Amino acid sequence: MIDIAAIKEVCFDVVGAIYNVKNELGPGLNEKIYQEGLAIELALQKIDYEREKVIHPIYRGQAMNSTFVLDFYCKNSVIVELKSVSELNKEHRAQLFNYMHLVKPKAGILVNFAPLYAEIERYYYDHETDQVINSQGKFIRNRYDDNVTVHRIK
Repeated sequence: MIDIAAIKEVCFDVVGAIYNVKNELGPGLNEKIYQEGLAIELALQKIDYEREKVIHPIYRGQAMNSTFVLDFYCKNSVIVELKSVSELNKEHRAQLFNYMHLVKPKAGILVNFAPLYAEIERYYYDHETDQVINSQGKFIRNRYDDNVTVHRIK
């Protein structure tokens, strides 16, 4: 069984860096501004990360030419996907869930910096069941599931 508490510990300083960026830059800026701010903050905190990491999906053991790009891959175990939109929607979550199914990280964090209070959604990857779960330990039944809990940063 997946140990959500242990994985939250892995994510703790990454989420702290996200808080710092939101507090410093405020709401409503372009996504690229937040991405650059988070890169600076992760470096200042000496958190291992890769920005705009290119991934080639694997099909039957063979890397495909197709690619997708993660905004951040932190600590070799946490995908961070940034948005600056009026509201997170199913497509934003589906993007993160697809990345998680392909990369199989310990966790995925979806962040929306646009609102007054940033929205942060955390998800975890259960390697035993090959499924994404939410913070309450419930399986995301499909990639467009609305079974989420939103945390707002003040």
